[in-house]
Amino acid sequence: MVRDPARLRELGRERAALAPAVTVGRQLAALEAEMAGAKEVFAESGDPEMRTLANEEIAALEGRVEESAAKLRAALVPPDPMEDRPAVVEIRAGTGGDEAGLFGADLMRMYRRLAERCGWTVELLGLSEGILGSVKEAVFTVRGRGAYGRLRYESGVHRVQRVPETESQGRIHTSAASVAVLPEAEDVDIRIDPSELRIDVFRSSGPGGQSVNTTDSAVRITHLPTELVVTCQDEKSQHKNKAKAMKVLRSRLLDRKIAAREAERAAERRSQIGTGDRSAKIRTYNFPQNRVTDHRIGLSLYRLGDILDGDLDELVAALRLAHDEERLVGDLGD
Repeated sequence: MVRDPARLRELGRERAALAPAVTVGRQLAALEAEMAGAKEVFAESGDPEMRTLANEEIAALEGRVEESAAKLRAALVPPDPMEDRPAVVEIRAGTGGDEAGLFGADLMRMYRRLAERCGWTVELLGLSEGILGSVKEAVFTVRGRGAYGRLRYESGVHRVQRVPETESQGRIHTSAASVAVLPEAEDVDIRIDPSELRIDVFRSSGPGGQSVNTTDSAVRITHLPTELVVTCQDEKSQHKNKAKAMKVLRSRLLDRKIAAREAERAAERRSQIGTGDRSAKIRTYNFPQNRVTDHRIGLSLYRLGDILDGDLDELVAALRLAHDEERLVGDLGD
């Protein structure tokens, strides 16, 4: 093995990756041994004072054992190679008319505020607006450390319950918007045969300055094998619009590839958290109750304003924990 430097480096990387789990595992074993000793004293001692001390030690150790066990589970979960990828976020207004578009704008602002909190950058790829302040559809890329790893749990249908500004009788309306979060694809992830693409150019529509409707700068790309269609008209340059559209297409194809691989590994892991099933309601924003509920993990938080202002830390932490535990169970079962 010494004669094989490549193999030696590989083993070194494996050892480094396993070291945290080994360290936490030893700590957990030591705590469990202490726990066993304290329980033995409690069970066998006839001295009431000793039993009281042993019982107090057991109570203190239980919390430390649970904390250490959680750390071990986290250390055993293999790292997600997509964790630090840029995230392509797509928001589309759903049922609810203009109110759904206003909610779509709220979600877009929420992710922008989250990006500011995390020091990420946001690049707009496409925007279709409705009435003043509303968003019919928005596509943007978020770049920064852990961007996809944190945003991936946002995929799904988001529902809002509130009284619209246009509602004169104060009735609560329910509207929805869908969110898709895709890892930005690299050339090595997805290779696209140019012969499988149909590229159409047309004149842009909507706000955009003097060049709008005067040049064929907008681009529509159709991937024939999958019938995926991507349109981009955000830039005045046809070349730039085509480049942006190709980025989105690659990301959608990579997302399909990842979803198919997950489905093949274990059918029972096809839950909303495991696959980001976008056909199901994942979260409700209830304004009258100041409540946000994530239906995948049954978590309700009563600070809606903070969450819409980009403070998603508690939600993301809980979703990540549930996701990691599910991955761990799936990996142990394979």
